[in-house]
Amino acid sequence: MKFKGIIFDFNGVLLWDSHLHVQAWQQFALKLRGYEFDNNELSIHVHGRTNSHILSYLTGRALQSQELSELIQMKETVYRNLCLSQGKLFALSPGATDLLDFLAKNNIPRTIATASEKTNLDFFIKHLSLKQWFDINLIVYDDGQLPGKPLPDIYLKAASNLGLPSQECIVVEDAISGIQSAHAANIGHIIALGHQATNQQLKACVGVSAVVESLEQLSKESLFSV
Repeated sequence: MKFKGIIFDFNGVLLWDSHLHVQAWQQFALKLRGYEFDNNELSIHVHGRTNSHILSYLTGRALQSQELSELIQMKETVYRNLCLSQGKLFALSPGATDLLDFLAKNNIPRTIATASEKTNLDFFIKHLSLKQWFDINLIVYDDGQLPGKPLPDIYLKAASNLGLPSQECIVVEDAISGIQSAHAANIGHIIALGHQATNQQLKACVGVSAVVESLEQLSKESLFSV
């Protein structure tokens, strides 16, 4: 079966920055509770999750809007500075540019569904030139209105923004919570992206159609009606 559109998770898929987010979150874990996340916590409560969920988990309570906003901006400022410190290494992931050029050339509907909040999204748009491939108004991000992954809302909205039934869309995800979200949204084809060490864990996720180690491995012509 061929598909009509594609939705990308951003962090860990189009941008390989998970290690930078982990660095920033570990600093916050130390500050807020005195010890870092373990690997299980990172998998369940950090990767693919909203800032609100992570910070509520860290503090063990529901945070009020002003305190939550202040903590989010503190953490994301650390993260953005880490990104800029990478210099030329702060770039889209291997294969991303070629894939996005192919999608644009063939007018294939495409967007991003990310747990990032608006300040980070604007940062990515500016520094990674996302406007050349994406209609910025179609991107779904953490605006505080939608339930986060693993609930299906973010991918249902992304498919709706493309004007497509979710069954006709591909999703590329790297996080278990994101895969669960895409599956719950009845996405037609879920591609999990991860390093070899995580392949078996990703393959075991319900709904995963394929596992790749980079966007270079996507078989573009076989996936899309062009």
